Amino acid sequence: MTSNLRKRVTALTAAAVVATVALTGLSGQPASAEPTQHIPNGDFSAGTTGWWSTDNAPLSGAGGQLCADVPGGTANPWDVSLGHNDIPLIDGAAYRLSFRAHASAPATVRANVQLNEAPYTAALSRDVALTTEDQSFEYAFTSTLDSPGGTLTFQLGGRSEGFTFCLDDVSLTSDAAVPPAGPEQLENGDFADGTAGWYSYGTTATGVEDGQLCATVPAGLANPWDAGIGQNNVALKAGSSYTLSFDASATPAAGVRATVQLGADPYTSYFSRDVALTAERQHLEYTFTATEDTAAGQVAFQVGGAAAEYRLCLDNVSLIGGEEEPPYVPDTGPRVRVNQVGYLPAGPKNATLVTEATAALDWQLKTAAGAVAASGRSTPRGVDAASGQNVHTIDFSAYTTAGTGYTLVADGQTSHPFDISGTVYQRLRSDALQFFYIQRSGIAIDGGLVGEQYARPAGHLGVAPNKGDTSVPCRAGSCDYRLDVRGGWYDAGDHGKYVVNGGIAVQQLLSSFERTKTAVTADGGAGLADSTLRVPERGNKVPDILDEARWELEFLMRMQVPAGRPFAGMAHHKIHDANWTGLPMQPEDDPEQRELQPPSTAATLNLAATAAQGARLFAPYDAAFSAKLLTSARTAYAAAKANPAKLAQDLGGGGGSYGDDDVSDEFYWAAAELYLTTGEAAFLTDVTASRHHTGDVFAATGFGWANTAALGRLDLATVPSALPSADRQRVRQSVVTAADGYLATLGAQAYGLPMPGNAGSYFWGGNSNVLNNVQVLATAFDLTDAGKYRDGAVQGVDYILGRNALNQSYVTGWGEKASQNQHTRIYAHEKDAALPHPPAGSLAGGANAGLDDPYAKALLSGCKPMFCYVDDIESYATNEVAINWNSALAWVASFLADQGAGEPVPAASCRVSYSNYGDWADGRGFTAQLAVTNTGSTVVDGWAVRFAFLGGQRVREAWSAEAAQSGATVTARNVAANRRLQPGATVYFGFNATTPGGPNPAPELITLNGAACGR
Repeated sequence: MTSNLRKRVTALTAAAVVATVALTGLSGQPASAEPTQHIPNGDFSAGTTGWWSTDNAPLSGAGGQLCADVPGGTANPWDVSLGHNDIPLIDGAAYRLSFRAHASAPATVRANVQLNEAPYTAALSRDVALTTEDQSFEYAFTSTLDSPGGTLTFQLGGRSEGFTFCLDDVSLTSDAAVPPAGPEQLENGDFADGTAGWYSYGTTATGVEDGQLCATVPAGLANPWDAGIGQNNVALKAGSSYTLSFDASATPAAGVRATVQLGADPYTSYFSRDVALTAERQHLEYTFTATEDTAAGQVAFQVGGAAAEYRLCLDNVSLIGGEEEPPYVPDTGPRVRVNQVGYLPAGPKNATLVTEATAALDWQLKTAAGAVAASGRSTPRGVDAASGQNVHTIDFSAYTTAGTGYTLVADGQTSHPFDISGTVYQRLRSDALQFFYIQRSGIAIDGGLVGEQYARPAGHLGVAPNKGDTSVPCRAGSCDYRLDVRGGWYDAGDHGKYVVNGGIAVQQLLSSFERTKTAVTADGGAGLADSTLRVPERGNKVPDILDEARWELEFLMRMQVPAGRPFAGMAHHKIHDANWTGLPMQPEDDPEQRELQPPSTAATLNLAATAAQGARLFAPYDAAFSAKLLTSARTAYAAAKANPAKLAQDLGGGGGSYGDDDVSDEFYWAAAELYLTTGEAAFLTDVTASRHHTGDVFAATGFGWANTAALGRLDLATVPSALPSADRQRVRQSVVTAADGYLATLGAQAYGLPMPGNAGSYFWGGNSNVLNNVQVLATAFDLTDAGKYRDGAVQGVDYILGRNALNQSYVTGWGEKASQNQHTRIYAHEKDAALPHPPAGSLAGGANAGLDDPYAKALLSGCKPMFCYVDDIESYATNEVAINWNSALAWVASFLADQGAGEPVPAASCRVSYSNYGDWADGRGFTAQLAVTNTGSTVVDGWAVRFAFLGGQRVREAWSAEAAQSGATVTARNVAANRRLQPGATVYFGFNATTPGGPNPAPELITLNGAACGR
């Protein structure tokens, strides 16, 4: 995840328009003072910008002059005027006014510097005799006035005949800098928050030392702009004065260029100064006037071009001036908050009403045509702690008619529209999983699959300017080898790839598929089959979700330390750029050196766990890849046990730290996956010896990349194994018990989410934790068929899709008001209109009461927890994207898509017995029989029995049934002789199958004509 991010420019140029500036202090010693210029467009190179005139003398800026046609017949000089406002006047300060002017006929005009409000007192007033030839005029005066808003005025009226007046090279300066009034425009200028808000490029060893931002600038850079440090998105207002100040030193002495400019092409300069720095810290201060309005200004220290390498340090960087930003007030839309996507016909349907009323209120459900479909009374809930709002809840679950464009009306407010449909989540599964393909590294993204706006060349394959991931060194000499670590998914808003975040993300994709083997509602995996997703591997007879997971698994194995090297078999914790890059930055344009960070026990166990899980799932499709995964998993697990406390080291650079000082949960998860895949006693011993095996692994605030014991527990509860029956029942019950807790939490929240309402429950990436709690509820439903758990899961998703205090869907493309400006370098439409928004199905991190980025802290200080979010690319702590957040969304979306209308699971009308009669061929084959009994009251006329193996088992031949196999899933159909199955009758059929070895548990789920049978 991105941490301490900010922007970086890919090229800085000395632009054409440079504002006149003033040096007001150097090193605390008297400096030769340059006058402060108060007329930013006196040469009219920017047309008439900043100048005004009376209505009877319209201005033109032709030919680099300002001209006005002056009408005749006016009574007073001031009846025709032009001028420039916002002139600061200081009593006792010396001023100098100069200009060139001429008239189409001889005329006398008046030049005034005066107050711009009654009584309009003048500090200077001169009659100026003009001829038809250009003349230069200059006047010095001492102000006797104090005003921040004086005006320079040329009074042209009072003549009987009209004439044309032309003006050029206007300058009004003062001998004392006028400290501009206004707010601080830079964030974290004292670097108390590390490097947050600042970018760097072309430098090395950049970081905060003793409260200063320091960087090593290499020798040999041709231009000043070939390396830089700065801050983007600085707001500037035309005509406003600004003071740029900073402390700086360079060892050995070097020159740098301090600039304030437009942060995008054409990089218009508003201020530029070359400064000679020495090893002695200096304080420098400059005042200038901005020449245009922009929200994309940039303070840049261009530091390249030195003959020798030097160490630069900056501190107390400040830009004061301009206008205060108005207080941020989020647009929350109608006070009736709903799931803006929709509801399942037979599922729960709840909304939240924000109101001052304390008594119940009437509500109406209206169709798209405006007809009242249902009505009722709200339930007052008082003040919701997480939002600070007085709210009511509305339950319209009794209405079950499918339709589109429904709205809910209450207290004079009409909600955003929504649908009621059994297919409302079908596309969300595909969209949430599409995110991973578009995040792939090392492959060109095919716009024909995902939309041309997302097409791009392969990133980080060593094609200039990329340094590439094909031969990556370690950071700061921490190893003496290079690795090819191409592929995988870009983690989040940056281009880093992190094993611990990739681990949980790929696990949730794998588990989404593995769930289809055991969940009644999953229809045998039809929704995740080959050619169901937009991936380039579609059509290869492998489920597309496994193709996507493989892209990450291949990368994770490449991160393994080679044999013969120190810590062989462990996994490097992460790979990312040596320095932070800015926004936007397409992967193929990233010029930074890529670096491996040292191995860690946590990363190694993530590799062991996911490779072991992948081994059993890929076994039916690619035996060689399955074997490779299992070998990698075993090697990693052994290496982790040999190095059980090698915690993650963050050696700096342009990536998040992902530190984790407790890896006992990763050990439990990895042992669980290895046991489920191999059935070996040694792994079971490690599972049962872990404190997590009997401990509470389901925190109130959910699990995540740093707390992975729940992943092992969920798989032990759902994946078939030889875990002792009592122990397995206890494990399964622990999931149900946790789900009961989340239901209680959900019921206590007026917005209906399975997360407590305190500030500590709203943290970086909290939306994924909400969804992980939803996964526990969904798993409890899969284990029990109890509708209350599915209902709880559905309600939890309501929060993500708009039923929240902000009335905000956190999923791009889903809902009337959806997040679309998430923090990401790739889909940075907010920074560059030529780039797209994040793709549909991208989940934002969500409300974060910690306000862990400067933008959010400045904008949202004092927010109630649920309001601590802003849909802005600057707010990485509330609005980033990340693979482990989207994996949670993908798992839950897949579950929801499988629920259809949300109707209760029908009672079993069959009973099945599965008997394994033992191995043959040295354990490479086995014989099994199924007995299926019709426990219903009607005849079954034609039957199909379906089940799935754990891994690579394969039916060789069958009797009394026609058997076919796709992947691990076997479908056995009747033969002519046993087509009809009478009530109470039993049909028997069997098969011989081959097995690659390892565990061969009985299938968890066996269905008859799609309906689950009792065991």
